[in-house]
Amino acid sequence: MTEPLRILLADDQALIRGAMAALLSMEPDLQVVAETGDGTDVVDLVRDHRVDVALIDIEMPGIDGIAVVARLTASGLPCRSVIVTTFGRPGYLRRALAAGASGFVVKDTPADQLAAVVRRVHAGLRVIDPSVAEEDALAGANPLTGRERDVLRGALTGATVRQLAADLHLSVGTVRNHLSAAIGKTSATTRTEAAVAAQRHGWL
Repeated sequence: MTEPLRILLADDQALIRGAMAALLSMEPDLQVVAETGDGTDVVDLVRDHRVDVALIDIEMPGIDGIAVVARLTASGLPCRSVIVTTFGRPGYLRRALAAGASGFVVKDTPADQLAAVVRRVHAGLRVIDPSVAEEDALAGANPLTGRERDVLRGALTGATVRQLAADLHLSVGTVRNHLSAAIGKTSATTRTEAAVAAQRHGWL
């Protein structure tokens, strides 16, 4: 008899994690062997439990899910990763795939479909939620540079231009230039609007 596929669940919401574990464990060919609410634990758990497929949320303490996928990819472990998120934002999809994810689905995916995603990803296929793929095609590529993303992340915290300059080791003038460019690219009128728009698109 073939061994069940070994699954890890990484989600900081215990109720959602528990529900997913219960539903997936009803499938005879799937077994949830590890769970965590902290992204920093994932690579060690995958190694220790010989995980075949890791289902990873984006919003987690420690490090976010896309960074977890990148670490998992860099580790060389024979485990495929799927982003399972509430936030079906196009920018997240592109970043997740670039990090090495094999799948990207939203949390309201029915249990039988999620089980099918696990099987298909393990078989070497790439699986993307159709609605997110459609939004991605309409939204286009992330127009922001790395520095523009940095200053907008800071803007979300309410930091002043001087604080951003100090935190990023840049001159005040350079920060202003990056903010101005980002405001233009997001069709916003203020840096806060630009940061919120970029976050909504999954560009940060």
